[in-house]
This record gives sequence, structure tokens and C-alpha cells, in this order.
Amino acid sequence: MAVIADPEAAQGFRLAGLEAYPAASPEEARARLEELVQAGRYALVAVDQGLLPEPEKAVERLMRGKDLPVLLPIAGLKEAFQNPDVEGYMRELVRRTIGFDIKL
Repeated sequence: MAVIADPEAAQGFRLAGLEAYPAASPEEARARLEELVQAGRYALVAVDQGLLPEPEKAVERLMRGKDLPVLLPIAGLKEAFQNPDVEGYMRELVRRTIGFDIKL
């Protein structure tokens, strides 16, 4: 699993043991996502939706004929903490992406 997020959040993901790539702008996030898709090293790439609201569309051409990686838009720090039900929010994101509910 890899995560693309703003530099502050990326550091937090790294501290949690995940591969995290910082991006300060949507253009930087798109370039990083393209690199990760082309490298083919990850089954799941989570992308801060504040940087790229629809990561699938950002790399649609590169994903043709590929099942992996699964692209998961996640809330950035600001969006996540404005939602009172953070766990439910994340569960719904995963359900929409992979097609079934999991208990976090």
C-alpha cells in the first residue's frame, strides 16, 4: 500500500509504517500517482482527495487493462476531522472502492 498526501499527512502515514509520498499540489500528486501506477509495485494507492478528488480519472489512460493498483481517495486531515464519524466515513470510502464493507 502507498499513500499520496500533503507533506504533513504523509509524514504521519510514514510514522504509521506505510509508504507515503508527499505532494504539495494537484499537479505533483498526479505526477506521483502516474509514477506509482507505472511502477506496478502497489496493490492499493490511497490518494488525498483534497489533492486529487478523482484519482481514477487522473490516470485513466495508464490504468487501461490493469486491475491494480486499486485507487482509493481518502480524506485529507482537514476533511477527516470535520466529519464527526471519521470511522464511518473511511469505511464508506473503502466500501465504495472495493465493493464490500469491512470492519475497521
